[in-house]
Amino acid sequence: MTAPDASITPLTIIVLAAGEGSRMKSVALPKVLHPFAGRSLLGHALAATAGLAAERTAVVIGHRRDEVAAHLVEIAPAAVAVVQEQQNGTGHAVRMALEQLAADRPVTGTVLVLPGDAPLLSPDTLTALLAEHAATGAAATLLTSELSDPTGYGRVIRSTDRDRAGAVLRVVEQKDAGPDELAVTEVSAGVYAFAADPLHEAIDRLSTDNAQGEEYLPEVVSIFVAEQRDVRARTAPAEETAGVNDRVQLAAAHRSYNQRLLERHMRAGVRVIDPATCWVDAEVTLEPDVTLKPNVQLHGRTEIAAGATIGPDTTLTDTVVGAGSMLTRTVANQARIGAGVTVGPFAYLRPGTELADQAHIGTYVEIKASDIGAGSKVPHLSYVGDATIGAHTNIGAATVFVNYDGVHKHRSTIGDHARTGADNMFVAPVTVGDGAYTAAGSVITSNVPPGALGVGRAQQRNVAGWVLRHRPGTTSAAAAEAAADGAPAPDQDSSSSTTGSSKA
Repeated sequence: MTAPDASITPLTIIVLAAGEGSRMKSVALPKVLHPFAGRSLLGHALAATAGLAAERTAVVIGHRRDEVAAHLVEIAPAAVAVVQEQQNGTGHAVRMALEQLAADRPVTGTVLVLPGDAPLLSPDTLTALLAEHAATGAAATLLTSELSDPTGYGRVIRSTDRDRAGAVLRVVEQKDAGPDELAVTEVSAGVYAFAADPLHEAIDRLSTDNAQGEEYLPEVVSIFVAEQRDVRARTAPAEETAGVNDRVQLAAAHRSYNQRLLERHMRAGVRVIDPATCWVDAEVTLEPDVTLKPNVQLHGRTEIAAGATIGPDTTLTDTVVGAGSMLTRTVANQARIGAGVTVGPFAYLRPGTELADQAHIGTYVEIKASDIGAGSKVPHLSYVGDATIGAHTNIGAATVFVNYDGVHKHRSTIGDHARTGADNMFVAPVTVGDGAYTAAGSVITSNVPPGALGVGRAQQRNVAGWVLRHRPGTTSAAAAEAAADGAPAPDQDSSSSTTGSSKA
């Protein structure tokens, strides 16, 4: 390896994202915006280049350009959007990018070109490609892969001459390849590191004399070889260079990427019980000793602290989970969960939920825009919306916080160490003070002072003889008569009881 030429810096990156992607069969999205693991295909390509310290990044857009440009502003606002009015090939796209960038200042050093539909490229592979390109001083360095079935890919043709054995001679597209060339299994990944000066010279000499009638970027390789410039190639695993052209390849890329992420997390100390059923987005953070049980999905910027156990059957989106917490069969979106918290099974935490340390959220509980204090419990069958619950308070089963008046949402507050009865309704806005109790079955519409018992229910009355008068002939009436006479209740099967009741 020779020392890198000073001319290889600065680095300019060009991402090709103008294609239609008709094989995706999508009306909803342009090809490069199809997502997996929390990023679009274009987002994955840009993420792979994020650590390369490029001076400028250009993204060539064309098909449904407005949507792609808007997405680009969201994920990479510093990138330059280059419009390719007509998609006349990859060489034409690079020429458009170079011309637009040069209008600001000359493009020098190294130009890295990569496709926007190759989401599995890793930063390490791109870094190694650039390092080899710099060390050899080549005019171009290609990224290639070996495929058992290379159909559809450009073949990399190397020299068989003894003095140039292995040197790259050209890249031949599938439609232009002859029988011998079609037998080659080494293919171009569509990723190139070019020396900027010879690239400028060659890009203007591209022809359209090919099956597609387009300007092919790989023709630059042939031009360099004809000029006796050095062209190198670096091989990368096929699973990393694979492109996405249809929904089948999109699913395959997602599975491959997910496996890569899970392996990285496991090597960092995360326990994944069943990697085949756990799905993790690219920007999820998992600390050591986290356990992921089967059927877990972690989306967005979810963060899980050390020792937490997630799952089974749990989906978290943009949710923070504290150390040692346990979430079972839980769905949470934009929730913040403290340390030592238990949630589920069958709990739903909606945006704005904040659970302090040691809180407990039980079975069939839904919480929205509410703060639950340290050590407090909402054990079962309850809805808590727009509420603040203090520390070490117990919310009785089947409680509903009635927060909506049809126009506005209102907030309720329950103090510390309160005990609310089962089947309560808190009609907001209402406050229950520290240490207060509320009676079971109460509808609380007024504030309950600290230490008081709030009772909000009608007084019970019993109507004697009602069953005998209004349900004669039923098993209930017979049982009531027998009870009045002190005799055992009649033994009838359930079908006759149901029939008797329905006819009454």
